[in-house]
Amino acid sequence: MPSIYQLKPAFQNLLRPMVQRLYNNGVTANQVTVLAGIVSVLVGAVIAWFANHPWIFVLVPIWMILRMALNAVDGMLAREFGQQSHLGAYLNELCDIIADAALILPFALFADTSLLLVLLVTLLALFSEYAGVLGAMVGALRRYDGPMGKSDRAFVLGVLATGIALGWLGALWVDGVMAVVAALLVYTLVNRVRHGLSQVKENAPSA
Repeated sequence: MPSIYQLKPAFQNLLRPMVQRLYNNGVTANQVTVLAGIVSVLVGAVIAWFANHPWIFVLVPIWMILRMALNAVDGMLAREFGQQSHLGAYLNELCDIIADAALILPFALFADTSLLLVLLVTLLALFSEYAGVLGAMVGALRRYDGPMGKSDRAFVLGVLATGIALGWLGALWVDGVMAVVAALLVYTLVNRVRHGLSQVKENAPSA
């Protein structure tokens, strides 16, 4: 299944001059990773605190775009400037799931939205990322298969939050979108496991 993740190379090309400047100024990949995680938690906390004011959800699409840029920047600093590390791998995965939870959970505080559906999406997002990480544990690559990977979730939640902020979407819309996202996350999880196992089988030495 296609995923917005496949657009990442083009996005990285746009960011490359800025990444070079950051490197020249001594910025490290791990610093960018931690910054993105901390700001995600702060943005989520602000939205949760003011969730009774729908306009506050405009912070979601704004931060999602910036977060995607920071995620691309930290990866480029790590790969292209020799900053890859075991600590960086841990920070990248942990900060991503913390940021996801911080940005999804505030939707549960929007008036009359189903807490169960928001919690389900939060958990399935975590499980799907864990399934992707497990690929490396069984001898495959880290899996980023869609259709509801991190970039796809950012896009959908950003559009949903924009609709809330503009007063176009109510709780029924939020619940409907969350239900669809949950179903696509289940499909994503299955895809990552299936493709990981298929890759392991392909890499196995022939008898």
